[in-house]
Amino acid sequence: MRVIITEHAKKRLKDCRQEKISISDIVIAAKQIPGFIPTATRFRGFISKSGRIFDIVAKDIDSGRLVITIIGK
Repeated sequence: MRVIITEHAKKRLKDCRQEKISISDIVIAAKQIPGFIPTATRFRGFISKSGRIFDIVAKDIDSGRLVITIIGK
């Protein structure tokens, strides 16, 4: 499955709430979500390699799984 991360999500990684969350953490988290996601949905409780807890908002589109934003805890 192809994971597409929006520019908005990439920009949010620079904020202090999302520090220490990497692109690879997001890709792994997005691939862990089972099934088809027809509408933008928030998925909670992922843990980055650095130990930071985060949520992602994602939906499935024709070209793959689109990660819309990341919310750090």
